[in-house]
This record gives sequence, C-alpha cells and structure tokens, in this order.
Amino acid sequence: MILSACAVLPAGGRHVRAPEQPLERIKLPPLAPEDDSLRGLLAGQFALSTGDVTTASREFIAASRHSDDPGLAAQATRIALVGKQWDLAREGLKRWQSLRSDDPDIRQARAMLALHDGQSDAAFADLSRLASEPDGKGWNSIAPALLGAEDHAAAGALLERLVKPELLGDKVQTWIAISQLASRLERPALAQSLATQAVARYKSADAYAWAAQLKIKNGDKAGARGLFADALKRSPQDRHLRVAYAALLGDLGDDIEAARTLAAGPQDDYTLAARAAYLARAEDKALIEGLYREAKALPEPRPPARLQLLGQLGELLERKPEALAWYQKVPADSEQAFGAQLRTAVLLDDTGKQKDALSLIHDLQARAADDSKQLGDTYLLEAEMLNRHQRGEDAVAVYDRGLQALPDDTRLLYGRALLNDDLNHVDAALVDLRRVLELKPDDANAMNALGYTLADRTDRQAEALDLINKALALKPDEPSILDSMGWVQFRMGNLNAAIEQLRNAFGKQPDAEIAAHLGEVLWTSGQKEEARKVWEQGRKKDAKNKVLLETIQRLSS
Repeated sequence: MILSACAVLPAGGRHVRAPEQPLERIKLPPLAPEDDSLRGLLAGQFALSTGDVTTASREFIAASRHSDDPGLAAQATRIALVGKQWDLAREGLKRWQSLRSDDPDIRQARAMLALHDGQSDAAFADLSRLASEPDGKGWNSIAPALLGAEDHAAAGALLERLVKPELLGDKVQTWIAISQLASRLERPALAQSLATQAVARYKSADAYAWAAQLKIKNGDKAGARGLFADALKRSPQDRHLRVAYAALLGDLGDDIEAARTLAAGPQDDYTLAARAAYLARAEDKALIEGLYREAKALPEPRPPARLQLLGQLGELLERKPEALAWYQKVPADSEQAFGAQLRTAVLLDDTGKQKDALSLIHDLQARAADDSKQLGDTYLLEAEMLNRHQRGEDAVAVYDRGLQALPDDTRLLYGRALLNDDLNHVDAALVDLRRVLELKPDDANAMNALGYTLADRTDRQAEALDLINKALALKPDEPSILDSMGWVQFRMGNLNAAIEQLRNAFGKQPDAEIAAHLGEVLWTSGQKEEARKVWEQGRKKDAKNKVLLETIQRLSS
C-alpha cells in the first residue's frame, strides 16, 4: 500500500499530491550497448553448455547486433550454421562482412549458406578461392563446409569440381584427408584415385594404411593385406597400424599371424590382451604358453588389467589353481574386479566348490544392485552354473528372480527361453522369445531362435521360415542362421535345399549341433556313410553335445 503512493483527500477537502516514495527517486540509466552484448553472450554460452543450439544461435546473434567485434559476429554466424538457423546465419554473416569484409573465413560461411540455398556455382566460387590458398590450408575450411551440406550428392559433385592435384599442396596428410572426404561423400572413384596417388607420391605408412582401409571398404581384403604389410615396413613401431593390420588378419581367419603382427613391436596391456584373444581363437596352446611366460616376466607392480589377463591365460592353459590365484590378486577397487570375481566363481565351481561359488555370486548380486549390466551377468552365471549341474528347474527359478529385479532384461528373457526349450517347456520358451522381439524388433538372434524353435518343436513351419528369412537378411553369413534355414527346409521336406544350407553352415562353423543336423539330413536322403563322417567331425569338436548324441542314437540304433 505504501509503495502504491496513491493520492489521499485531506480533511480540508483539497486534493494534494502524495509525497514522493523511495522507488520513485531511483533513476535507472539505460543499458549500454556493450552491456546488452555481454548479456546475450552469457545467455548464449549457457545455452550452448546445455546443448540448446537454437537458443544459443538467437542469443549470440542478438549479442553481435550490439557489438563491433568481428570475432563475435563470426562466432554467432558459425553457431547459427551448426544449428541450421539459416535466417540467423544470414544476419550474422551480414554483420560479420560489415565489420571485416576481408576475413577469408567468411568464404566458408558464405559457401555453406549457398549450398543450403542450392546455389552450387556461388558455393564453388568461394570454396575454389579457399582451395587456392598456399600449402593446401584452405581445405581445412572446405571439408566441414561440404560435410555439413544437407545434400551430400551436391556436395560430392562440388568436391569433384574442386579437386585438382596442384591445389592439394605437397603434404600427404592433405591428400589422405581429401580422399577420406571423398569416401564420406560417396565418391569412391575419387577417393581411390587420391589414395593411389598419395601412395605413389609419398610412399608413407599413413598413405598405405588409408589405401588398405579403402580396399577393405570395397571388399578387397587380400589387396588390403598387402598394403598393410607395406605400411608396417615403413613404420614398424606404429601401434595403431599394427592393431588395424591384426584386425584385418583376424577377419581373414589368420589369427596366428594377427597375434604375431601385434607381437612384433612395443608391448602394453592392450596388445597383450589382443594377442591372447587371437591365440585363444586359434587354439594354439604352445603360443599361449609363450605369451603366458612373457606376461609373467614383465616387471611388477602388475596393473589390474594384466592380473586379469594372467588369470585368463591360466584358464586357457587349464591351470585352474594358478588362474584362481591371479584373479584373487585383482584389487577390489579396480574396474577389472567384477569380471575377475565372476571368473573366480566359475573356477570355484569347476574345482568342486559349488557352495562357495554360489555364495560368491550371491554376494556379487548384493553389491551390483545399482548396476543393471553387472547384476544381469550374475543371474546369467548362476543359472548357467545350476543348469550345468543338472538343476534346470532351479536355473529357471534364478531367471525368474533375475527378471523380477530386472524386468524385460532381454538377456535374461533369451536365456530363460533357451533353457525352457531344453526342458521341454516349449510354450514358455516361445512367450519369452516373442517378448524379446517386442523389445528388440531387429534382433536377428532372437528371430533365429524363435524361428528355429517353431521349426523344431511345432508344426508352424511357415511362420518359422518367415522369421529365419528375416534373420538371414540381417545376417546373411551367420552359420547359426544358415543352420536354422537348413533345418526348417528339412522339416518342410525340401531335402536338397536343406543339404545345401547345412553344408554352407557347417563349412563356416563345423560345430557339433550343425553336424547333428547335417548328418540327419544326409542320413534321411540315403547318404549314410557321409552322415557318419560328419557326425564324427562333430564329436571331435564336442563329444558330449546333447543334440549330436541324441541324433546318432536315434538314427543309428
């Protein structure tokens, strides 16, 4: 009421003006332009920090209106371009040009706006000026301008017009970078041409490595292998190069050579672990033994990652007490601790200490309550452990308990489905697999599992075939899906198609279950001698495989 300062009528009947109040005496001066600019700048920076590029664009442009700083106008324009606030970007560019028309960076912004407006010739005019800068410096501005274009086809065509050998400078990094840009803009011929010229001009490890990666992208893995080998000759100590070459060798199935490639240079815990992975896949115990001795001989103190690796190598060599000792040395506060304790539980169970193993798993479940991934791992391991001891129904109960804690965990649903199928609870298995597909509609493994279960355990072959076809479209070379396709063809009476698919699957992955299926189809088609040979191959892989043993007993008795 006091602050309202309303007029009052005194006893004498005359109107008089109320006395001036404190707030009326405070005269606020108008905000100076530089202060308004600061406010916009601070608001824009805050918006950027929260990821709100739209608000940041608006605030920075507003700040640039009240400032004579060309740097602020440039920053405002760039932020608006990133946020695709085209009208604001045009305003910012106009302000920038009025403050410093000779700034070469203006060309990039102007080209980006021209590309957005579909004015390729205008964009080319500015970008070609950038390309003409000495030592290829202008390409640092050209690349983001083209990559940021909404029309990649137009940007790629513009790059074709811009690229001239005399404008790329004399640095191999520029040639490689522009080849990579061409690849990203889907100009494979230009990318290959630039990579080939870079190799011929500079013969550097980087040039060979990039040319090799292009070969991989184009499906020529053998050609890539030769280029990687040449690259390593020029830079034998390059860790990243060795890792990339090893990955290619592993992809080509030459795991031992992949491990040797990684061994031929300085070692760290990453390369040691990668070598172990390749040798484990190759199942070469002699080389694993050598790696184990090498890792043990490294100076102490041993970091947690190395202790975990030593445990893994001990397991691969079937030295369970040694492996257990290594795992138990992994510090409890390290990121490797959880994995080491899971493996400890496995080893305790393997050495007859099932009660201790389960106790450790339950302890891990209590400690991992806030980490859904780790918690799920503990339930999966407990269920697997119980099932291994012929306690299938108890294992299902573990899955039930896990899904109460982690509703709709697809790993637990999938595991319970496979176990229920194994226990002849087919309807329950189908319910879980359908739920997995509801949660992950593009999960090829779940499609395959549901399709195989329908084919194997029901008469719904048409639905099974549809699911397996969809899974195969997602993973065309996956052996387990090819196996399912062969099996559903067999169940539908298409023996020739079944044999073709199963031979393909067995050639890619000659495991016991695929051997069981291929052998059964061969046996049914009258090729009994070949069936016996296939079964024998499967037995060498896994002599205790339930599906293989049941198939052999059922058909050959």
